Amino acid sequence: MPDRHRSVLNGAISPWEDLSAAEKKKHHRELKPVLTHLGFDLESPLILLGNKQWDEFLNSREKARPGLLVLLEKELAVTSDDQRYDDLQDYQWLLDCRSCGGSRISQQARSVFYQGKHLGEIVGLPIVEAISFLNGQDLGDDELQLDEDELQIAEPILAEILQRLKFLVKVGVGYLSLGRGSNTLSGGEHQRVRLAKSIGSGLTNVCYVLDEPSIGLHQRDNDRLIDSIRDLQEAGNSVLLVEHDEATIRMADHVIDIGPAAGVNGGQVVAQGTPAEICEAENSLTGDYLAGRAKIATPTERRKVTEGHCLSIKGASGRNLQSVDVEIPLGVLVCVTGVSGSGKSTLVNQTLAPEILLEHGRGSRQPQPFDTIGGIEKVERLILVDQKPIGKSLRGCPATVTGIFDDLRKVFAATKQAKQLGFGVGRFSFNTKTGWCPECKGYGVKKIEMNFMPDFFVPCESCRGRRFNLQTLRVKFNDRSMADVLDMSIEQALEFFEGFEKIARPLQCLHDVGLGYLKLGQSTVTLSGGEAQRIKLATELAKSVGGNTLYILDEPTTGLHFEDIRLLLAAMNNLVEHGNSIYRESN
Repeated sequence: MPDRHRSVLNGAISPWEDLSAAEKKKHHRELKPVLTHLGFDLESPLILLGNKQWDEFLNSREKARPGLLVLLEKELAVTSDDQRYDDLQDYQWLLDCRSCGGSRISQQARSVFYQGKHLGEIVGLPIVEAISFLNGQDLGDDELQLDEDELQIAEPILAEILQRLKFLVKVGVGYLSLGRGSNTLSGGEHQRVRLAKSIGSGLTNVCYVLDEPSIGLHQRDNDRLIDSIRDLQEAGNSVLLVEHDEATIRMADHVIDIGPAAGVNGGQVVAQGTPAEICEAENSLTGDYLAGRAKIATPTERRKVTEGHCLSIKGASGRNLQSVDVEIPLGVLVCVTGVSGSGKSTLVNQTLAPEILLEHGRGSRQPQPFDTIGGIEKVERLILVDQKPIGKSLRGCPATVTGIFDDLRKVFAATKQAKQLGFGVGRFSFNTKTGWCPECKGYGVKKIEMNFMPDFFVPCESCRGRRFNLQTLRVKFNDRSMADVLDMSIEQALEFFEGFEKIARPLQCLHDVGLGYLKLGQSTVTLSGGEAQRIKLATELAKSVGGNTLYILDEPTTGLHFEDIRLLLAAMNNLVEHGNSIYRESN
């Protein structure tokens, strides 16, 4: 509730603002009893509520008059809409437990100390500091001493712990704390932690398969990772990497280049051999970039920064930031870089972005500590583009995420055949009973639950993965059913719907960021983080948004080939040329 001077009917409750009129009416009806009990109504400004009234308004658990937080918690628990679930989750954040201070261990365990620190304090140290501490160096550089009895107990245990910690430093995650929640780690960090465990196991004759382990790594840390991978190989193991990183490709003994392009235009082995042999291959786009025949052009002129036209951050001190003061110019493309763990995400994603959202009345998350942030009034709109999955539902696809599915349904509903059959727009949705296949209910697949294994999905035997019932599939536009259209690649659909601007514009934006190979109906759960981020960016690009919009992209080049990066940079520069600002975090 960013503005308590508003009433419930006047939009005081932010989580309900983007709902339909019917959904708002339902929530207002549920909230009305507690307001009536307190002597107010839906048109009363919430600022009028006293402290005790405010507490009851939020937390009342009376069945006849539930409070606002109770209603929101109930909706979060029962909603089946993945997007709504994610939206509501944005209004929650984790707080350290008051009892243990976030250490997770009991009072009894915290009463046992090693060199003046209990287990929770040691686990809370970054790995590099934990090594110094366990080596007998206090963080204040004072020598720590163990007596003879303590040394006899600690020596073999410390040797084992230190060896494992050094492996973590070697793979480039020495900045992580030992107690860091695994759900807060990036995909690359997860892989590197597992890699450190494998190096420490001492196994031989093992084949390790790593999927883009360099994700999120600065070049300095990337070199450490490559050295660790070499250690695995030299110990008598085989290592198979799926990678786009140039340094990793060049260090490989053997390279297999798949292409020549993506999606339906790929699927072939274009070249294989040493990196030098790949450079000589004629049809290898990877080889063209490695050999310098193709390049991502460096701008000959940089955009001029207007003095005073910036966001000014003072005293940012969240996590490991050391009271940072920085000015970030607007109207240009800004890259925030630094080694892994240096504080890039903390500064931009966890300090700046939440504060802008709060100022615009859209935020729910508390920013990391700072003194002041100036210039927010110069930003009219903030767009956050991260690599989180686009929903968890199998129904989601590029057509639904970008919003063109509604326009596609209108096209089919406007056909002569649809009108003769009395089919409306809803008939051409795989989310409605009238349109979906009755066997799979519009998913196109059936789930087979496996004991002790991940669930297995097979194509629906009735519709063969086409999602719609036979009556719906009989309606065609230019000899194509709705299922045929969803089976098109974005590149094919762009040509097919050339005359439909509302459909062609989002498709063109998807094509411009290098996603022309994706199918319109491809499930979003199968997309990589980089693909999900580019779909979000393309969706924003397709909107008719004026200037003074700030786009924040979180490592947008993750998982991208050199050519994909070139296309993405062109799209970002196009945004900036229209008076917007882009901050991208990158290593």
